[in-house]
Amino acid sequence: MKILIASGIYPPDIGGPAQYARNLYETWKAEGHEVKVAAYRWERAAPPFIKHLLFMTKVMRKGWDADMILVLDNFLAAVPAMFACALMRKPYIIRTGGDLLWEWYVERTGELILFKDFYSKKRDFSLKEKIIDSLSRKAFKRADAVIFSSDWQKKIWEKEYGLDPKKAFIVENFCGERLEPLQAGAGPENRSFVAGTRPLKWKNVELLKDAFADARTMAARRGLEDIELDCGKAVYDSFVEKIRRSYAVILASLGDISPNMIFDAIRAGTPFILTKETGIADRVRECAVFVDPQDKKDIAEKVAWMADPKNRAAQAEKVRRFAWVHTWGQIGDEIISVWERMHKRPKGRIG
Repeated sequence: MKILIASGIYPPDIGGPAQYARNLYETWKAEGHEVKVAAYRWERAAPPFIKHLLFMTKVMRKGWDADMILVLDNFLAAVPAMFACALMRKPYIIRTGGDLLWEWYVERTGELILFKDFYSKKRDFSLKEKIIDSLSRKAFKRADAVIFSSDWQKKIWEKEYGLDPKKAFIVENFCGERLEPLQAGAGPENRSFVAGTRPLKWKNVELLKDAFADARTMAARRGLEDIELDCGKAVYDSFVEKIRRSYAVILASLGDISPNMIFDAIRAGTPFILTKETGIADRVRECAVFVDPQDKKDIAEKVAWMADPKNRAAQAEKVRRFAWVHTWGQIGDEIISVWERMHKRPKGRIG
């Protein structure tokens, strides 16, 4: 099968969609498919409309003979791909990421609204946000299928975007085989809580920092060693290694659909504290410590609780026993299965 992956970013860019695109590319190539990738490179330097037009031509140039076109984006790649596919008279499917409209709205206004509540009432959108909203809706409605990574987001978007349930599918995120553990019997190498994240308002970093300061005070009163918060970023492989050697991972955002960082923590055997506003709550419930991202006291108390080595060890054991695995091979097969189902093709991994 000839496959085109259209993505807003691709390595060496850092981010979930970049890793997703690269791993699908490598997986499908290894299975014998002919795979191409269309991603923004030098086009980013152009003005908004021009860069989108240039990306549209890239999709047409690389996808004119594709059997399947997969878009890993909600707007930046999805909208140009929609127009490109219309001109080529080709169908396409979208695999959603986060919610760009919500993210940009929170960043612009500073209104720290939970993702699940964002569509509950009419918002005063800027012109840019209105354009994103209008064109994104068109891209989703014209797609042959829309793939979500969680039922949580799927239900919210089916209602808000009026998506046909028959065209909406779930392919969960990657959670691979477990990484090589640290030396047997050895504890964490430090007392660092890894929160490496972009400095965006919806990531809730400022409240997390305030809560963490309170947690340090609580831990000190309990006679526990000091803890530290690590918000630094790194390239993917280095970041995973940082997680593997850390004390814990923490994510307290206002809404995270299917956070890669948590699945990386599970692979590394590192316990984690996770926002309850997430699409993977049911999947990881047996090994997670959940927090209310709007409750500073709750975050502080959970961090202070985890700061006790006995509690950390208990959570690490729960993570170790968590057996669910979802490989890139499975993800690739599930996406192709969606395509075949929508186009009633005979099933087969290589075409």
